[in-house]
Amino acid sequence: MRPPCPPARCREPRPPAGSWTAPPLLTHGHDDHIRAAAQFSDEVDAPLFLNPEDQMLWDAVYPERDIDAEIHEGDSFTAAGITLTALHTPGHSPGSTCFYSEDLGVLFSGDTLFNGGPGATGRSYSSFETIIDSIRSKLLTLPAETVVNTGHGAATTIGDEAPNLDEWIARGH
Repeated sequence: MRPPCPPARCREPRPPAGSWTAPPLLTHGHDDHIRAAAQFSDEVDAPLFLNPEDQMLWDAVYPERDIDAEIHEGDSFTAAGITLTALHTPGHSPGSTCFYSEDLGVLFSGDTLFNGGPGATGRSYSSFETIIDSIRSKLLTLPAETVVNTGHGAATTIGDEAPNLDEWIARGH
């Protein structure tokens, strides 16, 4: 997920070092989602988490810096009493990961699912067939009322997107 504000604006008020209850969780390793991650991590003294299948994408932007920890299918992260569960949804990138809060009925989809269809699959390491399989098997199985907060653009719901699966497959994107 992206930082809620630019790192320069996140400095004040700054929580004490190590006081974060949940780390910044990166949905995938494309540069538009990680470009500010290292600076943000340094500014707020918080570790960065990324699915290791996107390591090559991370390394292309940050060749001298490692991620702090890995995200895997089923990992849970809790902050302010809210639990997010990692759902590995490859396709947009090999390590694409969504975060689902059953309690809130909310999914943070990164670039896996948008309002109107799947994320782009024309980039390096992307696969249309794989993203469709991820959406079908991991996301469309969530309750229809689940709100989907996307990596770009307007929110949607699983119920609004599910009826369009065959159309997406037919159009090939």
